[in-house]
Amino acid sequence: MNTLTPNPGRLVALGRSELTLLVRNRAALSLALLMPLLMVGVLRSSLSGIDGAQALGEATLTGGVGMVLILVVYMNLVSAYVARREELVLKRLRTGEANDLEILAGSALPSAVLALGQIAVLAVAGAAALDVRMPRSPLLLVAGVLAGVGLLAAMAAVTSSFTRTVESAGITTLPLFLLTAFGSGLFMPADSLPGPVADVAELLPLSGVMTLVRAGWSGGAQSGELLTAAAASLAWIMISVFAVQRWFRWEPRR
Repeated sequence: MNTLTPNPGRLVALGRSELTLLVRNRAALSLALLMPLLMVGVLRSSLSGIDGAQALGEATLTGGVGMVLILVVYMNLVSAYVARREELVLKRLRTGEANDLEILAGSALPSAVLALGQIAVLAVAGAAALDVRMPRSPLLLVAGVLAGVGLLAAMAAVTSSFTRTVESAGITTLPLFLLTAFGSGLFMPADSLPGPVADVAELLPLSGVMTLVRAGWSGGAQSGELLTAAAASLAWIMISVFAVQRWFRWEPRR
């Protein structure tokens, strides 16, 4: 894979064309816009055992951030990459001036911008609706979200390599969704898991990102914990980028 520095102009052009395709796909757009909001309601019900309205609200909103990342970036992008590959769009783009990184990043740009916008609305409107204080460390929260966007965009490209059709994307994305939902603290507090299970859960791809997000919102994390979370997130990003370079498919199997 060509890893030249991306050209901003080509990135914007590719992102604009991808956005046009996303807007035309009403089902994908509805899923990206509405499903995270519905999942926040599910999260609030599943986290109802947490003591204290403030803690419940913060757990709901940080879980909501994770759901936006999974649904809007990861699951939406897997379908997009598969659809563009099967329609030979990726193959045609490779014959032009754009390098591989620009093609993948440009395709991911609308989903990333949409996710960041939803998270911003969730942070402001959600905090007001649930009467929750604003994030204690906004920069740490932003760092966690950006790390999650980059990681899940790369993992979406990896997942698309063994996803044959757009229809099967719902199946191939399910394992990461379930592991993240129940192992990285989205549907239940991470510290409620049994000791050995919690140790394994800390190694999941999105666990480091969610640790940074929770620490950015609620505060109280130790510096060692934050360094471990950042290192784990960076390691997963590097692993995912390597996997994209090694296995990403630019055209359908014949």
